[in-house]
Amino acid sequence: MTKIVGLALAVIVTVTGGTAGAEDLTGATHLVCAAVLATECFEDGGCEGDVPWNLNIPEFIEIDIEAKRLKTTEASGLNRATDVDHLQHVGGLIILQGFENARAFSFVISEDTGHLSVAIATEGKAVAIFGTCTPMASEK
Repeated sequence: MTKIVGLALAVIVTVTGGTAGAEDLTGATHLVCAAVLATECFEDGGCEGDVPWNLNIPEFIEIDIEAKRLKTTEASGLNRATDVDHLQHVGGLIILQGFENARAFSFVISEDTGHLSVAIATEGKAVAIFGTCTPMASEK
């Protein structure tokens, strides 16, 4: 699992089940997202769910929409970052996609609620991550 998530940041990051307060991200250019739940599945059909940090998924990730870049927070000490190859705003969703270190990743973030869903795929494994995002402090 460690190698799946690695620099692709779990890419992290997810829908929290509707219990968290809504966060309007419309027009935000810098986000911080928290991973809440992760599930790792294997080509043999087996899946395992766990808290993200037990699967080497950063608890928080910063998203710079203008620069099309994902990175771990400075406080995490992880110093991981990756570029986003494709970014699109469609129907109230922010879509981020990319490929790095033999991993494809896709983020879907609701601009209305801040809910995040992430999928990461590599040969023989896939990871789903759910969480939530908010504008970085300087944008609130």
